[in-house]
Amino acid sequence: MTLDLSRILNPRGIAVVGVSGDPTRIGGQALKLLTDFGFQGRIYPVNPKYPEVGGLTCYPDLGAVPKPCDLALIALAAPQVAGAIEQAGRAGIPFALVLAGGFSEVGEKGKALQAGLIEAARKANVRMVGPNCLGILNLKDNARIGFGGTAHLKTLKPGPMAMVTQSGGFGFGVMATAAYFGVGCNYAISSGNEADLTLLDWVADLIERPEVGFVVAFMEGINDGRRLIELGERALELGKPILAWKVGNTDVGSRAATSHSARMTAGYELYRAAFKRGGLVEIRDVDDLIDVAKAFLIGKLPAGNRVGVLTLSGGAGVLLADRCIEEGLQLPGLSEATTKKLRETLVDFASVGNPVDATAHGYNDNFAAYGEAVRLVLADPNIDQVVARIPRGKSARPWSENLVKLVRSTGKPVIFNWPTAPDDNGDVLEYLESNGVPCILGAGRAVHALAALTEFARKREEYRTRDKRPLERVIARQALDLPPGSVTLGEHRSKQHLNRYGVPVVGEVLLQPPEIEALESPLLSFPVAVKIESPDIPHKTEVGAVRLGIQDLPGLKQAAREIVAAARAHKPGARIEGILVQEMAAGLEVIVGAVNDSTFGPTVAFGLGGIYTELLKDVTHRFAPFDAATARGMIAEIKGAALLNGYRGRPPLDVAALADALARVSLLIADHADRIAEIDVNPLFVREQGVLAADALFVLKDSTQSRKGAKKT
Repeated sequence: MTLDLSRILNPRGIAVVGVSGDPTRIGGQALKLLTDFGFQGRIYPVNPKYPEVGGLTCYPDLGAVPKPCDLALIALAAPQVAGAIEQAGRAGIPFALVLAGGFSEVGEKGKALQAGLIEAARKANVRMVGPNCLGILNLKDNARIGFGGTAHLKTLKPGPMAMVTQSGGFGFGVMATAAYFGVGCNYAISSGNEADLTLLDWVADLIERPEVGFVVAFMEGINDGRRLIELGERALELGKPILAWKVGNTDVGSRAATSHSARMTAGYELYRAAFKRGGLVEIRDVDDLIDVAKAFLIGKLPAGNRVGVLTLSGGAGVLLADRCIEEGLQLPGLSEATTKKLRETLVDFASVGNPVDATAHGYNDNFAAYGEAVRLVLADPNIDQVVARIPRGKSARPWSENLVKLVRSTGKPVIFNWPTAPDDNGDVLEYLESNGVPCILGAGRAVHALAALTEFARKREEYRTRDKRPLERVIARQALDLPPGSVTLGEHRSKQHLNRYGVPVVGEVLLQPPEIEALESPLLSFPVAVKIESPDIPHKTEVGAVRLGIQDLPGLKQAAREIVAAARAHKPGARIEGILVQEMAAGLEVIVGAVNDSTFGPTVAFGLGGIYTELLKDVTHRFAPFDAATARGMIAEIKGAALLNGYRGRPPLDVAALADALARVSLLIADHADRIAEIDVNPLFVREQGVLAADALFVLKDSTQSRKGAKKT
């Protein structure tokens, strides 16, 4: 259930604990923000040192504060905070906002303080924001609760944006920048260390509010990836995007992993997979936020990805067209009727294709013909949305007034690329944006914003028409005989577990070295592969413990001797469980991996196998469990999908069998998430008929291991 955080956002009364009469101190800033910006609730300063502060009665402790008081704003040093929380609980104050740093972000001593703070809040039945945060800005109701230079700015303005940021200083600065460029914000929350209330708690609350049109989430990390995915689904249901801004993404390559699968799912990749799935729109910088926000503030979603481009400059039209194609948008030909009318409207040397170049002749008729061209292209049945360049000069203002009427009369979104400096015809820019017509600097930026709008519309339509039936399992949950503890299984045992879930594996036998020496006839048809079976040597090829294409019995015996020697030379104490003799297999090599991620839970990765896995990084991800239909979409996403469908005259491969195998691996990792940490199927051969797993690796974890959050503090 979503927690109602209304009494934090707009409290009936706020107790400022640790208040100061010095406006330069945090306790003084907090009081000044409430009094100077017109907070409508009651303000209760709390400090036993003063009888009054700023003309307000000052109370010795929270127990003396009159009711109703919904929020304790705590501006005390870290060691004193837990005691204040306990007081709040006894006084019946349900929420606390802790400004102080010095908790988990500063080392072991701070972590101990934060643990005590969490325990105090739990016992007191007080829900808490922070610690180590700047506070909350509710610009809609004039409740500026916290401290910091940005919070004192008079240029901040309310609007349909809501922001939750794990970096208060940076996030509040972004909000101020957005306000400068015309994007107002009703609520901004600095979540700090998230000892209690998290970024996801706030997103869940804010997305439901009618005064919020979209939510911005600035995150270093979260502790519940599945909840993020659920919020993305809710965003689609409500038609309100969550602009997801993930930072701290570039150190993931240093993660140590036993399997290829873990290296394929090393953090940021899973965030991106979550963003692609629901109503989460990834943004990467401040201008990105502003542009995409402006696009969504139009309040209209396109029916498709077909774009009409109009300019007064041929070069601008070419640039806009290039960016549209790069962003996955289409520039279809205009209908014959539209083309005919455009020829009648524009000068003879104008281009009436798509893009439409009305040429600089527009200056000769005060852009009347250009305005008519915009109307004609908007009305064209082949066009879902329009991106156009704004004219400049003395006629731009009356032209823009007619444009506003046109835009209001259509259900199709229109974005305009501003062609000059913001202060050149600045009154026109201000007029258009105040009337819901976004103007974006830079052709690429304008198209990127349009693409974000288009992708959200596509995902929302897909969500509306998606079959909401429960997952149909292709196989019931299978019991697996997994040894206790955190261990790595050998290839033979790993493939046995894989085969229990219906994933085909190559034929093989596990023999001891003396058994191979005693063989008088082959147990499998030649040629065969010979591998060491050791849970202590997960990457056998890299240490010379694999021989392929063995053609006869003497060659088999010699290969067995060589790989045992190679294994002992690499790791003298390695457990050698035998020699694996298996049929040779062929086909297109792919890799199927699964990881029980600490943030997102069971996840499946798929990509081309062999050297392509890490060289090309052509990998896609899904969250387990899923069905074969989802797996087909997964397969289609990789750049190498053409190799599966029959490339340059080669026969198509069995994509249906591959999708079935992916779905089965997803069930396997989901069913046994309490024990399986990683699954590596590499290679899985995809053939004209069926698939075959030639190698597999299972990494187990202790069943008592707990999932840890990914939030950086």
